[in-house]
Amino acid sequence: MPIQYYIFLCLTLFSIGIIGVLTRRNAIIVFMCVELMLNAVNLLLVAFSKMHHGAAATVDAATTAGIDGQLFVFFIMVVAAAEVSVGLAIIVMMFRNIHSVDINFLNRLKN
Repeated sequence: MPIQYYIFLCLTLFSIGIIGVLTRRNAIIVFMCVELMLNAVNLLLVAFSKMHHGAAATVDAATTAGIDGQLFVFFIMVVAAAEVSVGLAIIVMMFRNIHSVDINFLNRLKN
């Protein structure tokens, strides 16, 4: 499959995530859109990693080139898992205090 298909898919997913973050008020949906953007980047990293590994494998069959992107994906997934746990805890505490997950109520935290 050509790399342009992966780029187009990742661009579409990332754009949907940005539109969701900028237009939605529900904290859970904003959170899911951030995760969608992270997964779009992960997919693109894996696609480029596979492409780079395939090009390097034609020269040397025992190469480890192209694994870097997959390592970055692993670390991004670990950070995303930590983000989800902290973010959901904040959303649950926000819901307990103000009985809403509308992000416009977060302005009250400034005082």
